[in-house]
Amino acid sequence: MDNFFENAFKNMDDESRENFYKTVFMNDDSEYAAKLRLEYYRTKFKSMGENVYIGKGVTIVNPEFISVGNNVEIKNDVTLIARGEGGITLADGVRIQERVYLDTERVNTGYINVGKNVYIGTGTTLFGHMGLEIGDDCLLAQNIQLTPYSHIFDDPNSIIYSQGGHCKKVTIGRDVYIGMRAAIMYSGDIGEGSVIGSGSVVVKPIPPYSVAVGCPAKVIKERK
Repeated sequence: MDNFFENAFKNMDDESRENFYKTVFMNDDSEYAAKLRLEYYRTKFKSMGENVYIGKGVTIVNPEFISVGNNVEIKNDVTLIARGEGGITLADGVRIQERVYLDTERVNTGYINVGKNVYIGTGTTLFGHMGLEIGDDCLLAQNIQLTPYSHIFDDPNSIIYSQGGHCKKVTIGRDVYIGMRAAIMYSGDIGEGSVIGSGSVVVKPIPPYSVAVGCPAKVIKERK
C-alpha cells in the first residue's frame, strides 16, 4: 500500500504519463517549470511576444484563439477561456494578477481585447459575450465584476433563465480607473479618463473624464 501511487504511475499508458507530467509542470512554482510553460504555450497561442511570464495553476482554454504581446505578465491561477475565433488579445505590457477570470462566453460573437499597459487586479472577472474592449493604460482594481448581460424576467409564469436577456458590446476607454469590487453591467460603457468608485454598480454609460460612484453609479464631478 505504501507504493500505491508509484505502482499506479508505472501502469499508465504514454498519454496518461504525458498528462501527468503536464499537470506537474503547469502547477510547479520553479523557474524551470515557468520556462517550460513558455515553451509550451509559444507553440499553442495564436501569437506570443517576448518577455512573457505565465504563473502556475493557469487554466487556458483554446489557446489557438489567444494573442499575447510583449512584456505580458499572467500571474498564478488565472483563467483564460476563448470560446471562438474572436478570442482574447492581451496587448503589450498587460499585467494580470492572481485568480483573474476572462471568458469570451460565446463562440460566434464573444471576444475580449485588452489594450496596452492595462493592469487587472486580483480576483477580477470579465466576460465578453458580444465583445469587451479595454483601452490602453487602464487600471482595474481587485474583485471587479463585468457581465454585459441583463436577464429578462417579465413573465412570472416562465423560468427566468428561459426568457433570455439583453446583451451588447462593452467598451472601456483609455486611462480609466475602476475601484475594487465595482460591478459593470449591461450598457455599462465607460468613457476615456473616467474614474469609477469602489463598490459602484455601473448600469448606464459614463461620459469621458467623469467621476462616478454609488449604486447605481452616478457622476458626481468631472475631471477638468
